[in-house]
Formats: sequence, structure tokens, C-alpha cells
Amino acid sequence: MSIGAILLTVFLSILGMELFAWWAHKYIMHGWGWGWHRDHHEPHEKVFEKNDLYAVTFGTIVFGMFAIGYAMGWDVLWWVAFGITCYGLIYTLVHDGLVHQRYWRWVPKRGYAKRLVQAHRLHHATIGKEGGVSFGFVFARDPAKLKAELRRQRETGEAVVRESAGA
Repeated sequence: MSIGAILLTVFLSILGMELFAWWAHKYIMHGWGWGWHRDHHEPHEKVFEKNDLYAVTFGTIVFGMFAIGYAMGWDVLWWVAFGITCYGLIYTLVHDGLVHQRYWRWVPKRGYAKRLVQAHRLHHATIGKEGGVSFGFVFARDPAKLKAELRRQRETGEAVVRESAGA
């Protein structure tokens, strides 16, 4: 593969993972997979969460993609796995590190990092798996629009929203 094709494959894999992550978060983690995801939405002092099993599961799949791509000489599959791994690193730094502060303590005061933190905190504003906003991890909608959506969900009974969410 040419360097251009490799870069495009990696970039599209990262972008595709954000779309897949949004879908999986909304329909699996807040659906039939809520049993693993629930503790991520509840206060706790544990280092690990049951929710971390998603990272282990997806990481195992990607490991298999690397192995098959290498063994079969399928460069595209290997570079897709690399792109997914890059997304996993971005997710770990942004979601676990910045938003949930599992690795360091820094609260951004402005810019896109602040918007990411606000959007994900609004995601955690609902009680239970129903309703909710901001299921992506890297792209974040305007917090004012997310608050309006939470307000609508509370008013229609679609979701139970914590009062402290400002919705």
C-alpha cells in the first residue's frame, strides 16, 4: 500500500470508529448491554468498572484483526486495526483521562476540550439507561442544544434527568 492509502485507511478507520462507538454506546451499552455499562453511570471508588469489559472485548477483536491481517498478508485489514487502535488511544485519553479524570486532574476552561467535557457530563445527566444525549466520544454537539434535548426528554417522560444537569 502507498503511504497515501495507508493514511487514508487509518483516518477513515478512526472516523468509522467514532460512528460505530456512537451506535454501540446508544444501542448496545444503553440497551441490552446495560449490565456492563451501568456502573460507569454510578458513583464508585473502584479503579476498574464492569464497563471496562467493552474495551477488553473490542481490543480482543482488534488483536484478531492484526493477527489475521499479518498472517494473511492483508495490509488493509492490518491498517484498519491500526486505525481502530489509534481511536482506542484517543478514546482512552479523552474519555477516561480528560472527561472522567481517571489518569489526571485537569478541567479545561475553554475550547473544544471544555465542550467535550460538558457534552459528556450532560450524557451522564440521565438516571438509568433511557433517553440521554451525546453518545459519541470525540465529536461533541453544542452543550446548549444538548441541554434543550434533555429538557425535552424530561418533559415528555422519555428520560429521568438529574436536577443538577441544568436541563
